[in-house]
Amino acid sequence: MSNKTARDRADAIRLGLGFTFRHWARHTGWVAFILGVLMVSTAAEMTVPIFAGRLTDALNRGVAGRDAALAAFASMTALTLLPVIFGRAAIFGIIGLTLRIMQAVGGEAFHRVQRLSTDWHANSFSGSVVRKITRGMWALDLLDDVLLLGIFPAVIVLTGAVILLALHWPILGLVMAIGSILYISLTVFISMRIVSPAASLSNRWDTAMGGILADSIGANSVVKGFGAEEREDARVGQIIAKWRRRTRRTWTYGTIGNLVQVSLLWIVRATVLGGAIWLWWGGQASAGDVVYVLTTYLIIHAYLRDIGQQVSQLQRSVNDMEELVRLHDEPLDIEDAPGARPIAVEMGEIRFDHVRFQYGGHSTALYEDLDVTIPAGQRVGLVGRSGSGKTTFVKLIQRLYDVTGGAVLIDGQDVRAVQQASLRRSIAIVAQEPILFHRSLAENIAYGRPDATMAEIERAAALANAHDFIVRLPRGYRTLVGERGVKLSGGERQRVALARAFLADAPILILDEATSSLDSESEVLIQDAIQRLMGGRTAIVIAHRLSTVRSLDRILVFDQGRIVEDGDHETLLGMEGGVYRTLFEHQAGTAEETLV
Repeated sequence: MSNKTARDRADAIRLGLGFTFRHWARHTGWVAFILGVLMVSTAAEMTVPIFAGRLTDALNRGVAGRDAALAAFASMTALTLLPVIFGRAAIFGIIGLTLRIMQAVGGEAFHRVQRLSTDWHANSFSGSVVRKITRGMWALDLLDDVLLLGIFPAVIVLTGAVILLALHWPILGLVMAIGSILYISLTVFISMRIVSPAASLSNRWDTAMGGILADSIGANSVVKGFGAEEREDARVGQIIAKWRRRTRRTWTYGTIGNLVQVSLLWIVRATVLGGAIWLWWGGQASAGDVVYVLTTYLIIHAYLRDIGQQVSQLQRSVNDMEELVRLHDEPLDIEDAPGARPIAVEMGEIRFDHVRFQYGGHSTALYEDLDVTIPAGQRVGLVGRSGSGKTTFVKLIQRLYDVTGGAVLIDGQDVRAVQQASLRRSIAIVAQEPILFHRSLAENIAYGRPDATMAEIERAAALANAHDFIVRLPRGYRTLVGERGVKLSGGERQRVALARAFLADAPILILDEATSSLDSESEVLIQDAIQRLMGGRTAIVIAHRLSTVRSLDRILVFDQGRIVEDGDHETLLGMEGGVYRTLFEHQAGTAEETLV
């Protein structure tokens, strides 16, 4: 493994442990309780060999040793009971601590993901993101067990036992110390330098597998539509095969490493026990002393054997947490300014004040000195070919991206200076392909106003021409719509989205050609609802079919990030050789072009 890879592994451990300890710091009372009872439990377990040796010597004295044997037996019985009581107390404490941390981590990760940039979400598989979060949460459960139930007691036992042995027989203490250090060092080396890189790679393929499964299952209707089940089977099969190869290598390395660790433990055991017998042979130790050394070694052996597993589990949990930790460190890109206040939209005027905008990674700006004002209450259509800047225009209004120059103002307020949530609550959006939650129709309609009454929900549905089809459903407004609304037709989904916009009652409305792919009956119903919805609002319509903007107050024609024409339908149609007229005539012809 290269030095860079080693540094990456060390960084992953540092990040994982740092992340865990920061969460422990929020629950210092729980952590202190757990460490305290574990210390009592471990100290009691470590002391048992002393009384085992005394019991052996007492038994060797026959009748004269009865009282000493009885006292040693009573002490051993009490000491072996303490780990049972205090060990269970520690486990109950860890359960409480871990569940609180997992709850916090899961909630914080979701909070973070919800606020990451539009670009980040566009470049991420939702299934992979879910896998990162859930796998990281369970990794925290494993890591808490490893650190608190495994490594912490092991360190106490190994340190205490080596000291006690060294006080009686320095040579045995030295052998035990050297053997323990060699074993732990070898274990860390195997885990960090051999198993961990392989595990990290297999984890990445595990994440990829989750993403590809979610992608294919989520688009199952498309798969069925093209009869592509076997093609998707083959595609997923290739990913699973790669995951299998990487995982097999990880497990093989782990098995070989375990064999090396067991062999070293055998050498340490033979050396320590041989040394104890040699001391007894030379009259420097009693039979009880040999029993003490043997019992102590058995305890140390158990902890050393477990330490090998614990270090492996530590590395595994850190690997599983790595993507979650990096998710928490992902930059938000768009953040509320310090001291940002809720936006106050009284009228709904929108102004692009000499705006310059450039997408990250692009060498040239899309907008250069874009200056336009949309008065409050005006209904405006955005027209232009693909990539001309229509969609970016509305995304800047929502502050899904930040301008690189100038400002976007709503009622004179810079959108960068107000709280994002309040800004977006002031804007109702009906997309060309509306997305619904797998929840009831009532919940979907009330998403913008979760406190709405049932009467308000039904009124919004009626305004959107959705009430009649909803009440005909077996469960009415309680009907679940399926993932992304797949149980509804396109027209029904659009009407539910319009009802959601009606209920939100925002002063600014954005419509992304809500009728471009509907049958004529649905289109009539939705156009009727749209006309009602636009009343009294500042409305922006992204036009894919120019017939939908004929009745609007104003049309902005975009071309390569510039507004090249501005006027109503009749004015623009009268411009000889104008862009709008050319597009309109082209769509009206036999070779109709869809502007997307």
